[in-house]
Amino acid sequence: MYRAVKEKVHGLLHPEIVGDKNWDKIINVFIITLIILNVISVMLETVHSIYDGNEKFFYYFDLVSVIIFTVEYVLRVWSSNHDPRYSHSLKGRLRYMVSPGALIDLLAILPFYLHAFLGFDLRILRILRLLRFFRLFRLTSYMRAAQLVTNVFKTRFNELLLSLVLTLFLIVIASCLVYFAEHQAQPDKFTSIPATVWWAVVTLTTVGYGDIIPITILGKTFASLILLAGVALLALPAGIITSGFLEEMAKNKKGNKCPHCGVPLDQPPAQKGHHH
Repeated sequence: MYRAVKEKVHGLLHPEIVGDKNWDKIINVFIITLIILNVISVMLETVHSIYDGNEKFFYYFDLVSVIIFTVEYVLRVWSSNHDPRYSHSLKGRLRYMVSPGALIDLLAILPFYLHAFLGFDLRILRILRLLRFFRLFRLTSYMRAAQLVTNVFKTRFNELLLSLVLTLFLIVIASCLVYFAEHQAQPDKFTSIPATVWWAVVTLTTVGYGDIIPITILGKTFASLILLAGVALLALPAGIITSGFLEEMAKNKKGNKCPHCGVPLDQPPAQKGHHH
């Protein structure tokens, strides 16, 4: 009975496990909705016209949310040793508690208890409450779309890492060139190479705040070349991700077809003799 209940709880809290698909969807939709409402609550608390006079509502809403999240966290830890990775009754649960997913769950409820029992500044802890939003990434991990995005970044990790390194290299080069071209003309703007990094980032991303601009001919020349190189380089990650999506979608379409007749597995065979 004890093992059966633990298995049931573990299946309900982990939608990626085959189980009662009706109840686990209901529970996870409820948790996702509650997380979104908590993020909205933190945002609305900064609007004085809404927060003033409704302090008790926001407090009790947070209290009820923390109770629900705490019960969920405790149940996750209790049922975690049903997973073969955390099979040991004590060590397995401890390993689960330090896993990334469990740490996110803990950080979702920790600010409330820090304020309630240790008297930490609530204004700072409100920022930490936004960490609840990151739980959405874990709760939606069983969705097909989320798995597709994860697979794209896994398979294209090396290419994306290379584009990131090239972008950082271009930022450093751009900062050095423009600093030496503009420092004497604008010592109060281009004070150092690290300070010029801000200009390089804003320029390469084509945001262009205009708070720092080159005024010398050499500086403008460097800036023009840097802009042309930046537009080409920053388009590289978009191309890598797009090609990754196309490959993953092609794999999914190929994997969803019957290997014998080529008919999609989610459709009934049109003629006799088609066996999936």
